[in-house]
Amino acid sequence: MAAAAGDVCGAVPGSRAGSGAAAEARFISSAKGKGLFATKNIRKGETVFVERPVVSSQFLWNALYNYRACDHCLRALETAEENAQRLLGKSSLVLPHPEQCSIRKDLHQQCPRCQVTYCSAECRQAALEQYHQVLCLGPSRDDPTHPLNKLQEAWRNMHYPPETSSIMLMARMVATVKQAKDKEWWIKTFSQFCSKTANEEEEIVHKLLGDKFKGQLELLRLLFTEALYDQHLSRWFTPEGFRSLFALVGTNGQGIGTSSLSQWVHACDALDLPMLQREELDAFIDQLYKDIEKESGEFLNCEGSGLYVLQSCCNHSCIPNAETSFPENNFLLHLTALEDIEAGEEICISYLDCCQRERSRHSRNKILRENYLFTCSCPKCLAQADDADVTSDEEEEGEGETDDAELEDEMTDV
Repeated sequence: MAAAAGDVCGAVPGSRAGSGAAAEARFISSAKGKGLFATKNIRKGETVFVERPVVSSQFLWNALYNYRACDHCLRALETAEENAQRLLGKSSLVLPHPEQCSIRKDLHQQCPRCQVTYCSAECRQAALEQYHQVLCLGPSRDDPTHPLNKLQEAWRNMHYPPETSSIMLMARMVATVKQAKDKEWWIKTFSQFCSKTANEEEEIVHKLLGDKFKGQLELLRLLFTEALYDQHLSRWFTPEGFRSLFALVGTNGQGIGTSSLSQWVHACDALDLPMLQREELDAFIDQLYKDIEKESGEFLNCEGSGLYVLQSCCNHSCIPNAETSFPENNFLLHLTALEDIEAGEEICISYLDCCQRERSRHSRNKILRENYLFTCSCPKCLAQADDADVTSDEEEEGEGETDDAELEDEMTDV
């Protein structure tokens, strides 16, 4: 179930997480924008804050491939055993310790009109009150001529897995404003997320949609307008405004991953078992993941993206002092300290994964420029400023330690 409003940072126009918060957003400079700073000493391993998104949405291809998630909070709806059976393509699989699975199917509810599924009555009500009245397809859910279905199909035909964004995140932003009594409050909330110059926006759209992005962006804009036009947001539907909205989501969208199987594994790890049983369970889980990787590859989670006010203020560092995670199997984002952080110190996360952070400075900044349009000046990058401007792949090629096939694989990873 979604947490009660008082349990997490609210979606409010303003930068503080609330009274007694461990962090706050501050303006740094016109070039760097905002940053997140500790308001008190934070110990390694401590949760800095837990934040709910102002809006979120599951990726469209992810949903189409039967990764079943709550339509509001993205909590996985399958039991851990069902999840493993689907990923393995083996309906006879039985998981030990089924009591460690936290999925409560008895609490699941559907929208009575369009049959989208929620993990709880609370999530169904929250969606209905924020955006679902506008987006509910009712009996037209399977009608390919419905404007919203046309918009989603067009997006799927332009943005293939691995997915990094969703047109439905933008749709929920519009629907939220359309349903709201205080529309200006929500417009102000969305305006907190960073904006880019026209040239930067084009680069972001190009990255998401490919070489034919201008024609595709215009098609999406027309379909978006047909499905959702609202006079209060008329600028969002102009060519310039739609590009800005698209770039806002592309820049600020935080990936969300949920998994009932992963939660079951963590719960099993915490079990106090005799040594022999522990070894047998660990071996079972290790083999399970190996078998799943052979069958389904790396796509294990229910995946989507969301907009988080505080998290979006976190700047990047190649040596981050905090990291984000989703340990509650829903959209609640936990920011956790990776080391002790002193009051007044900036809290930074990494926009790169662990493997990317180990690459050369040139390789890291190549990824950051292509995806986020900035060059990193963190302590690690400054310390490596005199290193040769070659990618990690070029370094390996020069050393003659990697054959052509391996180089091709690594270039694909970048």
